[in-house]
Amino acid sequence: MDNKVAPIITALGLSKIVPSGDEMLAILQDIRLEVMPGEALAVVGASGSGKSTLLGLLAGLDVPSAGSVKLDGQDLFSLDEDGRARLRAQLLGFVFQSFQLLPALNAQENVMLPLELAGNAGAAELALAMLNRVGLGERLRHYPKHLSGGEQQRVALARAFVMQPKLLLADEPTGNLDAATGADVIDLMFELNAERGTTLVLVTHDEMLARRCTRQIRLAGGRVVGG
Repeated sequence: MDNKVAPIITALGLSKIVPSGDEMLAILQDIRLEVMPGEALAVVGASGSGKSTLLGLLAGLDVPSAGSVKLDGQDLFSLDEDGRARLRAQLLGFVFQSFQLLPALNAQENVMLPLELAGNAGAAELALAMLNRVGLGERLRHYPKHLSGGEQQRVALARAFVMQPKLLLADEPTGNLDAATGADVIDLMFELNAERGTTLVLVTHDEMLARRCTRQIRLAGGRVVGG
């Protein structure tokens, strides 16, 4: 009997080529990548190296020009857009540089949203518990415009982890935060990741942050050049 653990992410020959004026621009070229369950992978590289494009393709938010992605054994691009959305809802949590909170919802409602979309009857209680965990139990009724950047990113972390995702994708999560606030948010993200055994793929230009991950890959000119 084969007890080998399967990768949670497998990307093969992943490329993204787009028109640029009269020419074609290769944003990503022939990316091959495996990420094992429980791993924390940092994707590093200069601005424009293809990091965020890679993350979007791994999530099925964008469609590649060539290649394939398997998430937890499921061929992502064999699914239609609705199928990819369902798979994301089952497997993925997201944390973005720009927080992506809904301004018309308060902190608790923002965290409740993915639970409600999934039909979870205990959404309010789960959101409350998660906001307490990230230190925002006193800020439940505050709207994003009344929260600091660090508090907004904590709400975003709570929203990402409340669904108990197998995989967390984080795109420059400290990009809009000052150094001290960013360090606190990152500490919290790694704590939550360890508590829940989540697999983490983190896009960052911050080398110190990248070194906190178990493994790094480096992109340059749309290709993996180290890792």
